Amino acid sequence: MTRHAPAARYALGAALVAVPLLLAVLGPLAAGPAGPRTVSFDPAAGPLGSDFAGRDVLRQILLGGRSVVLVALAATTLAYLVAVPLGLAAALTRRAWVEEVLMRPLDVLLAVPTLLLVLLVAATLAPGPVGLTALVGAAAVPDAARVVHATAAEIAARPAVEALRMQGESWARTALGHVARSMRRTLAADAGIRLTGALYLVATAAFLGAGVAPDAADWAVMVDRNRTGLFLQPWAVVVPALLVAALSMGTNLLFDAALRAPVPAPSKGDRP
Repeated sequence: MTRHAPAARYALGAALVAVPLLLAVLGPLAAGPAGPRTVSFDPAAGPLGSDFAGRDVLRQILLGGRSVVLVALAATTLAYLVAVPLGLAAALTRRAWVEEVLMRPLDVLLAVPTLLLVLLVAATLAPGPVGLTALVGAAAVPDAARVVHATAAEIAARPAVEALRMQGESWARTALGHVARSMRRTLAADAGIRLTGALYLVATAAFLGAGVAPDAADWAVMVDRNRTGLFLQPWAVVVPALLVAALSMGTNLLFDAALRAPVPAPSKGDRP
């Protein structure tokens, strides 16, 4: 692999991610007021035609990114805000019963299919965007916490951590200052997978109508509701599907490039 490969991955990943992110953040500001509805699946109605309800597809795309992109990003962040302290606490404790109390309930949740759990709760409570964020984030906590716990437990067994304990360093300094910093590459790799999984859950829940109104301006809902007219007016399905795929692929390329980037060797002045 050439030394230019990470830079190429960065460029391609950034290009793929930038489009859906910009549409999610700035799209609603550029959407403008809703115009009159036309015939369903009319390819001549506007730049991208009309959807199943006769609405302008371009305007629906500008409005439909926040409910997918921002919910997935917020859910991934929420999952790590819970999973990292939980995994670190279980890995660094010297009491076996504390580790069991923290980790065993997560094993029970792992036995339940994540998508089934999300759909059951969303269909029962109709959570909306905020509730869907909390639900997808909570569903990702067990698996993320196990990754954090396994990685932190290996680092905690190293002599450097024992030395910090013998010096009387606080738990926070040991856990956050050394262990968490040492596992940042593992967390970066897992974050790319976790964000893709969150996108899958959010998009699938919206596709199945869980937590999102059936006529909402949402990329996943657009794919579902407009697929009956795929051969009449394909842009109503193809464009939102490509945007979701671009965000997922671009995110993985960015994390992959970051992990493949060479670590600079310490200078002579830094060596003991």
